[in-house]
Amino acid sequence: MDTTEEVTVSTDVSSNDASGIANVDMKLEVVVIPVSDVDRAKEFYGGLGWRLDADFPFDNGFRVVQFTPPGSGCSVQFGTKMTSATPGSAHGNYLIVSDAGAARKDLIAHGVTPSEVFYPGEPGAQFESEDAGGRVNGSAPDHASYSTFVTFSDPDGNDWLLQEITTRLPGRIDAAETSFASAADLEGALRRAAAAHGEHEKRTGEADENWPEWYAAYMVAEQALTELPT
Repeated sequence: MDTTEEVTVSTDVSSNDASGIANVDMKLEVVVIPVSDVDRAKEFYGGLGWRLDADFPFDNGFRVVQFTPPGSGCSVQFGTKMTSATPGSAHGNYLIVSDAGAARKDLIAHGVTPSEVFYPGEPGAQFESEDAGGRVNGSAPDHASYSTFVTFSDPDGNDWLLQEITTRLPGRIDAAETSFASAADLEGALRRAAAAHGEHEKRTGEADENWPEWYAAYMVAEQALTELPT
């Protein structure tokens, strides 16, 4: 569970595939998890500090409850008459955080008992139980992005995998938007833009009064892996 807020700036409204036909946006909005006791699950996820979006019961017994984790663009739903999946069978649900250690402390503060911070000693160990022996306690060597984890489960046994991501791999950020996982990430991008802009002003020999536009162009290009402004 991330304790920071994601900052997202849209920079385009459409994109085309190789055929030249505009792609239709398909944004993952909701994940349904199976629970045996809706009120117990509601108390658990509310206790995590997740935002309660809805609790709609209907006369025919159908009920939908929705929560959204802090900073998430995707929500979680559970209820009655929603899924035939066995309660507790939702495994390996990812929650992306910028600091696994801070996220673990936040879970504990909300009354949850998570795993230790760990990294996989062998590929796929993050999906195995703690008793399987494939986990190595502590952050990944060199704090490698994508490689440090924390796990926790809800009362039914649906489990969640907190993955620490500090730097996205090339191509993993939609060119149509610029996103920063935390205020610290945004600060870093601004500092890099400021340094590059300083070099820009040295080359031009004059102060750039339109520096906000230059900063914006630089930060968008940096994340999209396109040519940086000079």
